[in-house]
Amino acid sequence: MGSEWITTTIGEFCPLSYGKALPERARNSAGRVPVYGSNGIVGYHDKALTDGPTIIIGRKGTVGAVHFSPKPCWPIDTTFFVTSKDTQKLRFKYYLLKSLGLDRMNADSAVPGLNRDAAHACKVRVPPFPEQRAIAHILGTLDDKIELNRRMNETLEAMARALFKSWFVDFDPVIDNALAAGNPIPEALAEKAKRRLALGDKRKPLPEHIRCLFPDRFVDSELGPIPEGWRVGTLGDVAEHVRRGIQPNEIQPGTPYIALEHMPKRCIALSEWEVADGVESNKFEFKRGEILFGKLRPYFHKVGVAPVDGVCSTDIIVAKPRYENWFGFVLGHVSSVEFVEYTTMVSTGTKMPRTSWRDMARYEVPLPPDHVAAAFTRLIRPGINRIIKGIHESRALAALRDALLPKLISGEIRVRDAEKFVKEAI
Repeated sequence: MGSEWITTTIGEFCPLSYGKALPERARNSAGRVPVYGSNGIVGYHDKALTDGPTIIIGRKGTVGAVHFSPKPCWPIDTTFFVTSKDTQKLRFKYYLLKSLGLDRMNADSAVPGLNRDAAHACKVRVPPFPEQRAIAHILGTLDDKIELNRRMNETLEAMARALFKSWFVDFDPVIDNALAAGNPIPEALAEKAKRRLALGDKRKPLPEHIRCLFPDRFVDSELGPIPEGWRVGTLGDVAEHVRRGIQPNEIQPGTPYIALEHMPKRCIALSEWEVADGVESNKFEFKRGEILFGKLRPYFHKVGVAPVDGVCSTDIIVAKPRYENWFGFVLGHVSSVEFVEYTTMVSTGTKMPRTSWRDMARYEVPLPPDHVAAAFTRLIRPGINRIIKGIHESRALAALRDALLPKLISGEIRVRDAEKFVKEAI
């Protein structure tokens, strides 16, 4: 470490401010300002407490967790925060705080928390600003790529959801064909047809090989109007529950393990998992590409595509299509808001409601011909594969970042050497 590094304290280098309480109802406003608690974003608001990029530190709850918001935000009263309009200076402070292990500085009280005085007294060594900027740039490059992958995955999922809704919920291609042919539109779909007509030239025609997959008429059914040639069926007609129970002593060392806490809400990209070493209860095996559905308190909407082979909690249902052609159709339904609401309604138990595959399989859906389901799967499969690839890329980048972080912050490794690793990784 060069002699130009100085010894200081957290209180001198980046003093922590207290977050401000915000009623929970206000966190669900339609605003665009992220509201941060100790474990990350907990909602949105229409006003910001900070003026610029912000570091958020868990004070109570997830004690010592360190988050970075690239824009103004509202840290609530379970947090500390540090803010500055100079993103590079602030980013170095973010990485410095992450390297300190603040989660191990719980105050000794009935309600564990991070004591500001104790944190402020913590001594640190910091380099001159040019090197701070360089360190922040190196680590930030990795985090920026991880964030880019996350946004890409979010976009790919949104595209798949939109296409699923268009084909299998709103029946847009059938409405368009019916309008073109001059065929009657059922009253239940009249408003949708008006909206399609109102789009005018913006309503881009489907490629001919896609358009011809759909009929130009509707027929009545117990679910309402459905495309001619389709039938009413159930999820269980095209999907199955994969039951591969496994004992703890049968699990191989290093096997990925997914529990409910690893599954994000309303997101099919499962980017978090642990290693199953040391698990003490029975689990279920799953294979890469199979669908995981959180059956405990299903209203949390935890549904995703397995990015690896592994084992999962028995509070997770492992499902897959009976035939590969139906993958997209099955995923579209089980990850939909409507299906999650249905499973919540049929759950049993008051405090810890659970759904079951038996009830999930009974969910009634309009079933298209096999060639329509196959076409949809072909369209979304590359996007799902890209989501999984992005997950693995991001985990590798995060591992590199976590390895470089303490060495750069301590001066054990210099920026020039770290740059070589980053160039090879990106």
